[in-house]
Amino acid sequence: MTHLATTSPLGAVTPARNQLVAAASIAAVAGPGGVTRLPVLASQVPLVLRRTPSAVYLVGGAAGPIGGDSLALGITVGPGAFLRVRSAAASIALPGLDGLESVLRVSVTVGERGRFEYLPEPVVVTAGARHATLVSVTLAVGASLVLRDEVLLGRHGEAGGTARSVLQVCYAGRPLLRQSLTVSGSDPACLGPAVLAGHRAVGTLLLVSESGLAEIPALATPEVAVMPLAGPGVLITALAHDAVSLRQRLTMP
Repeated sequence: MTHLATTSPLGAVTPARNQLVAAASIAAVAGPGGVTRLPVLASQVPLVLRRTPSAVYLVGGAAGPIGGDSLALGITVGPGAFLRVRSAAASIALPGLDGLESVLRVSVTVGERGRFEYLPEPVVVTAGARHATLVSVTLAVGASLVLRDEVLLGRHGEAGGTARSVLQVCYAGRPLLRQSLTVSGSDPACLGPAVLAGHRAVGTLLLVSESGLAEIPALATPEVAVMPLAGPGVLITALAHDAVSLRQRLTMP
């Protein structure tokens, strides 16, 4: 855990309050008989990793993220390997004492014929909080990806804070997707018909595969948008009034 410092307009360095920097990393490689091995599984509180037979779980080792926190998760999936990452529970983004944004950076590299599934629980952005999720994925030829991102603005009875999501994906050395979304529970423009249309939950599901995506565009509804990409991928975006409905709309039949 590393404490940060901020610089005042006059150049004086002021210790930041209740801020931390933490990083975790996973490396998955294909072993004998098609079994994936994890030679690297490194945690740092609050990013605590636990392996189960079905997935590696991200277990919150502390409250938050809190405004000003800078968290990083680095993942490498080798050729022919398979890795699924989930989280044990929803993350609750809380405001910090200095009004700063908390940031989670997820950087992923997947080798040829590798498969990566990133399926965390929602991020709940509480009133007054500012949180960013920045995801960068590099896929080799023949790699596949399932990536879900869900945001809930506010706990029960709260308007919610501000959430910023940035997703960048490259496939076979070429850009496949560049997307950025910022929503706020206290911004009338975000809550209006052009963005959230009165909903408080928004999420995306990105599917990248060389096969098996042709039937997905038929899933579109007034609350679900389906966008085929200029490459082997489809992006599904959904709105809902609660986390349960959002998950149902982002779950493949």
